[in-house]
Amino acid sequence: MTSLRTFKTVSLSLMIALGLLAQSKVGHAQQLETITVAGGCFWCVEADFEKVNGVTEAVSGFAGGTVANPTYKQVVKGGTGHYEAVQITYDPAKVSAATLYDMFFRSVDPTDAGGQFCDRGDSYRTAIFATADQTAEAEAAKAEAQAELGQTIVTPVLGSAEFYPADGYHQDYYKQSGLILTRFGPKSKANAYKAYREACGRDARVKQLWGDAAPFAGS
Repeated sequence: MTSLRTFKTVSLSLMIALGLLAQSKVGHAQQLETITVAGGCFWCVEADFEKVNGVTEAVSGFAGGTVANPTYKQVVKGGTGHYEAVQITYDPAKVSAATLYDMFFRSVDPTDAGGQFCDRGDSYRTAIFATADQTAEAEAAKAEAQAELGQTIVTPVLGSAEFYPADGYHQDYYKQSGLILTRFGPKSKANAYKAYREACGRDARVKQLWGDAAPFAGS
């Protein structure tokens, strides 16, 4: 009888411990938050922000348009109103939205209203898609960046918008090993991405604008 009672007590304690652990994991997962930004080529924005401590994921996609579930071809062709955007998921216990917005402005050319670097057209414009709770922080980051840069920043802080992830071909493009055919012959996506980024002049222009304040240029 004593053994049975002991077994029940131990079992109950174990169940309680497992329940608390599960609640802890759920609670932590619920604490994750997201911001959505458009900074030109979404491969580059994704690659940059996945380096940030506290960011758990960055997903390439589209936001700000009028067509539901647009394809990449539809967006780059024009007419859907979408921006190439990235949804960044982060742990606010490790990094704040304000910090991420500060890094975002210093990772792009926010003075360019016609696209970014070698990528021209509406889908490559910069923007922040902010919820009502995020707007003040986004606007503060913009004002601070403009004061630091000493030039007019044209990147708008827009309202929140539906985010549509791009297809798997575009996710984590910067680190994929799959081969693609380029004008220089077959290359892995990772190597093709590096060549594209350098040829497009992204890091050179960001470094020219922001100097040592650029968080990703050359990294």
